[in-house]
Amino acid sequence: MKISQQWLPADDAIALVVMAHGAGADMSHTFMQNMAALLNQQGLSVLLFNFPYMDRRAVEGKKFPPDRMPKLLDCFQDILAQVGQYNVEQLPIYLAGKSMGSRVAATLLKSSPQKANGCIAYGYPFHPQRKADKLRLEPLQGINTPTLIVQGERDLLGSKSECNDYDLADCVSIHFVEDGDHDLKPRVRSGFTHEQHVDTAARLTREFINEINSKC
Repeated sequence: MKISQQWLPADDAIALVVMAHGAGADMSHTFMQNMAALLNQQGLSVLLFNFPYMDRRAVEGKKFPPDRMPKLLDCFQDILAQVGQYNVEQLPIYLAGKSMGSRVAATLLKSSPQKANGCIAYGYPFHPQRKADKLRLEPLQGINTPTLIVQGERDLLGSKSECNDYDLADCVSIHFVEDGDHDLKPRVRSGFTHEQHVDTAARLTREFINEINSKC
């Protein structure tokens, strides 16, 4: 299938991060673009892409819901099969995602751990908003690939108080940004800024990748 992609190389890159968007906004969303730019500054090349339903929205001008998981997984795998065109054969690969995109990445690595060295989630959707009983923990319970989750403390799809009760695989670590929401954005009264939290997420990603690369 033809998949919209955006290639953002970094000078002297130490890894390639293939990053998927969330359910409601494509790879051009401000969060995706800002995060990719910050990851570049951390010495990480980034490949962004759109899932098929997002490209269909752009063509037909209608708001289609996300595709089912099997189609999302097929798309992610197709992207990974195409990374050779960017001449990155020597770089270790990491899968990342914003919200839904991170769930797809974790689901893929649960069944195919050889696809990447690690997984990074920016705002993992532990459950739908206002449906805390409908948990989406399975990808994070059977995964054997090192996984970093950067989560807002008051994320409505999985807050700090909720996450502390979840039984996740030993290879999964969660870093909470203070007062952050699902986009890692804090309230003004917190004393933090959104820019600070997104920058923290990029820095933590680099540290996470450094640690894994040093063991390979």
